[in-house]
Amino acid sequence: MSVQLDNGVVAKHAGGRPSKYDESFNKQAYKLCLLGATDIDLAKFFDVEEKTVNNWKESYPEFLQSLKNGKEIADAQVASRLFKRATGYEREEDKIFQFQGNPVVVPTEVHYQPDTTAAIFWLKNRQPAKWRDTQNIEVSGPNGGPLLVQSVSTLSDADLRQMIEIMERAQIQGEIVDIEPSE
Repeated sequence: MSVQLDNGVVAKHAGGRPSKYDESFNKQAYKLCLLGATDIDLAKFFDVEEKTVNNWKESYPEFLQSLKNGKEIADAQVASRLFKRATGYEREEDKIFQFQGNPVVVPTEVHYQPDTTAAIFWLKNRQPAKWRDTQNIEVSGPNGGPLLVQSVSTLSDADLRQMIEIMERAQIQGEIVDIEPSE
């Protein structure tokens, strides 16, 4: 139930405990999100429940925007660094040597090779259909038709022994085999 107050502000709930929310939270939340804070982290920082943070996001659009802005920048920085790790990069670095008792600073360029793990992570998240770990395997019967399902209880003793032998051989050899019941 919404109530319009004398000052024109629409309150979502009439009565109840006043909100701990303060406008200064917007800047604090933005900075925390830049550092990678989650909603749970924000709740701990503001000494409230996560549900309260979610309520603030609904009730205070400027608070929600602060979170979005901070998280977006943080995510972009991580993505940029992950991309650099995945593809390799160069960085300027000063090496310090000692020559005849005096320190000598030599600017150098350090080359970092691409990181396979970072590349795999990037591809799995950017192109999951092509790079996911799981594969969908469709099993069908002859000529793409339905599978013939037969209860083991209806098989003859000879068919059961044949199946056990085939499965044992396949297990030893690590093969997948087709089993054809005898007529």
